[in-house]
Amino acid sequence: MHHFSDRLNAAIQKKKTPALVGLDPRFDWLPADIVSNANKNHHTQAEIVAAAFEEFCLRIIDVVAPLVPAVKPQAAFFEEWGPAGCAALQRVILKAREAGLVVICDAKRGDIGSTAEAYARGYLAGENIDSAIWAADCLTVNPYLGSDTLEPFVNVAVERGAGIYVLVRTSNPGAGTFQDRKTEGTNLYECVAAAVEELAVKTKGAGNYGSIGAVVGATYPEELNQLRALMPHTPLLVPGYGSQGAGAGDVAGAFDKQGLGAIINSSRGINFAIRKAPYSEKFAPQEWEQAIEIATIDMIADLANHTPAGNLQ
Repeated sequence: MHHFSDRLNAAIQKKKTPALVGLDPRFDWLPADIVSNANKNHHTQAEIVAAAFEEFCLRIIDVVAPLVPAVKPQAAFFEEWGPAGCAALQRVILKAREAGLVVICDAKRGDIGSTAEAYARGYLAGENIDSAIWAADCLTVNPYLGSDTLEPFVNVAVERGAGIYVLVRTSNPGAGTFQDRKTEGTNLYECVAAAVEELAVKTKGAGNYGSIGAVVGATYPEELNQLRALMPHTPLLVPGYGSQGAGAGDVAGAFDKQGLGAIINSSRGINFAIRKAPYSEKFAPQEWEQAIEIATIDMIADLANHTPAGNLQ
């Protein structure tokens, strides 16, 4: 069995980029041809939306699979539409795995005891896609019920060659309401970071990084630099690049000198590139796939030019 971080780093090195494409379908923003196809073949609103989301994400996967090492489907957009949406999410994950991509399911699960174990066993397939129904390589996890809630996720991850990314310092504007709370001079997010780093050290593979990672937002670059130093063995998942306002310079501190140790997410900025300049000026609405391809290539170049990810080239 191959270790999660070793597999992820191998994929990053093969594609020569740490760019991660989030899959965040929004029905009102979908291309007209996809909505038309869904309406022709389905009847209920849930079936129509789920089918449209599935086709949209599968076509994105076809575009980005040659370019990036990983994708991150956002479970909530699919779950909103019930059984049809959940079935679509499963097929999207399987398609991405078959395309050779590492799949991080962004579901932010977190619970205690046997419930946490059920979440872990349901989502975390690791290297063998047949090990779990949802077939993901990795899962995002919420730690705020306590350190014992992480244990079942860690155990299943180690057992299956999977990974988890624990929410440490998120990219949303209100993150500091709780995460910046101080106890004896230490921020809550720093306490979480220390616990995550301890787990990462215990789960190290052949390389420098563990199976247990951290979500650290690009919208707080000073904290990102601080947390990279606090968690030297922890792989980072960095949201906030692109549509949320952070640039490549803001994420540079997430990497080691080889350009490894972090994966940088862009969702809306890639998925719906056709809606904004310069892509809306270069491509017709029906050429949205070409816009996605060029936006992905531009992101790869931006990271290479302004971060240590350039050492992967």
